[in-house]
Amino acid sequence: MTRMPVGRRGALLGALALPAIALSSPSRAQPAWPERPIRWIVNFPPGGAADTLSRILAEQIGHGLGQPLVVENRPGAGGMVGADLIAKARGDAHIVLVSSAASHGIGPVLYSNVPYDPLGDFTHVALVGTFPSVLVVNPGVPAQTLAEFVALAKGRPGGLAFGTGGNGTMNHLTGVLLARAAGVELTHVPYRGSAPALADAMGGQIPAVMESLPIALPHLRAGRLRALGTSEAVRDASLPDVPSFAEAGYPAVQSTNWFGFSAAAGIPPAVTERWQAVLQTALADERVRERFAGLGVVPGRMGPAEYTGLITGELARWRRVIQEAGVKPD
Repeated sequence: MTRMPVGRRGALLGALALPAIALSSPSRAQPAWPERPIRWIVNFPPGGAADTLSRILAEQIGHGLGQPLVVENRPGAGGMVGADLIAKARGDAHIVLVSSAASHGIGPVLYSNVPYDPLGDFTHVALVGTFPSVLVVNPGVPAQTLAEFVALAKGRPGGLAFGTGGNGTMNHLTGVLLARAAGVELTHVPYRGSAPALADAMGGQIPAVMESLPIALPHLRAGRLRALGTSEAVRDASLPDVPSFAEAGYPAVQSTNWFGFSAAAGIPPAVTERWQAVLQTALADERVRERFAGLGVVPGRMGPAEYTGLITGELARWRRVIQEAGVKPD
């Protein structure tokens, strides 16, 4: 048997080892994640539902990822300013967003100059929470039920006014659905935010407001406003004595406000999977669920595919409603 020279044998063994090195080097080359603090963008002002939910989750996750989570409010243009930060950060795994019906379900079909693609520019990770809109009235309004409110509107020339926190919001569009289904005229009065709309309703300057449940709930509990109906298919656990619009005879009047968790497009799949696992754990925590319940929010259960599907469906639905009702942005 002829023995191979040592030099040739070493070269051959080195060549045979190259594929193994080539296969293993990419995983070794991938940097650990996260390498630096993570920017958690809230695209609405401090104190609102998006801000509150974000801070509850960020507090629960804590330093479990090995780096701080820095919650940063970047409000403006119905959530689109903050969303655009993420859209322009393609491939950056250290910036995330609380996406919402405003920034990803309605704004992109209401406005013609949206600077991002609500699907293609994001990695949608999970649904964080949902809650209904609620129609509230000043306690002095002579309507104890939704049927009495509709009758009151029919008896008033020009119908009744209802306020919202802004034109083209989920609450505005829910009011549009209610007016159409009930066959009444409801005059929309857009305010610059929920606080002045609710203040005018409590002060009697406007009879009704369509508002997100987490924002209206403290005023309802204090008796400053009265709820007549909610927008999801069944009544909300936070208001067990208040029927949904569907229960009250208007099944077409259904809407759900939602917040989710999204990152930039192009991040590694492993990062998406880790975020999904971290969020599932946080949303299942009993303390988080209790805090969400106190706000009238139901924790989400959708992963990336389901949440992306929800956004796709919402874009199509609200495009139809906006076009049929002729809703125009401010």
